[in-house]
Amino acid sequence: MSTTVDTAFAPVTFSEGAAKELYKLKDQQEISDDYGLRVGVEGGGCAGMNYVLGFDQKKDGDQEFLIDGIKVFMNKAHQMYLMGMMIDWQDGLNSRGFTFVNPNATSTCGCGTSFSA
Repeated sequence: MSTTVDTAFAPVTFSEGAAKELYKLKDQQEISDDYGLRVGVEGGGCAGMNYVLGFDQKKDGDQEFLIDGIKVFMNKAHQMYLMGMMIDWQDGLNSRGFTFVNPNATSTCGCGTSFSA
């Protein structure tokens, strides 16, 4: 059963730049409205866990959030690792892409896509 939660209670937030980039990607890739942005974690990476970020359909065990007008799917089990995280977008000369500012990470790898909690 899906649960839609107000943004005040959402486990993650987006910077203004990240939200703009996500809207742009959704439009460019012509993502249908039954898809949402999957935010999660998976085992692997040099620090123990990798972030998952991509458009996907809702699965069993997912909660649904509306964050800055973006439908977000997150497995309930992943919330303990991601609660309070901000997803940002960097568009500089040295780095370009989504970054994750996670207060639950006890260590991160150099590339910023892997962490341990």
